[in-house]
Amino acid sequence: MYRCVLPLMLAVSSLAAQAQTHRSFPVNALRGDLVVTQYPDMTLNGQAARLAPGGRIRNADNLLAQPASLVNQRLTVHYTVEASTGLLMDVWVLNSVELANKPWPTTRAEAASWKFDPGSQTWTK
Repeated sequence: MYRCVLPLMLAVSSLAAQAQTHRSFPVNALRGDLVVTQYPDMTLNGQAARLAPGGRIRNADNLLAQPASLVNQRLTVHYTVEASTGLLMDVWVLNSVELANKPWPTTRAEAASWKFDPGSQTWTK
């Protein structure tokens, strides 16, 4: 009976530890403020945006989040945009450790002029 509980306890502690660390974000991920209005419609930095078909939202614990559970919450996120359509493809709700990682570009122009270190997940101007 105890053998069944141990893997569950390890999984929960692993998720808690993961939530306090940096995830690896792609170089094209930008930072912004997201509000889910009515799926798939959202606002990103105050502008209308839409989640792409197949687009994913991951919560601060890196688990898939249902957009309906995030309605009307203002969230600081990292996101990628589908190049051909301009729709949001991947969205990560940031945890407290990731929020403290500054600076992070908010526009493509900033990302093009700054330098990204993928190992440490940091940007330099």
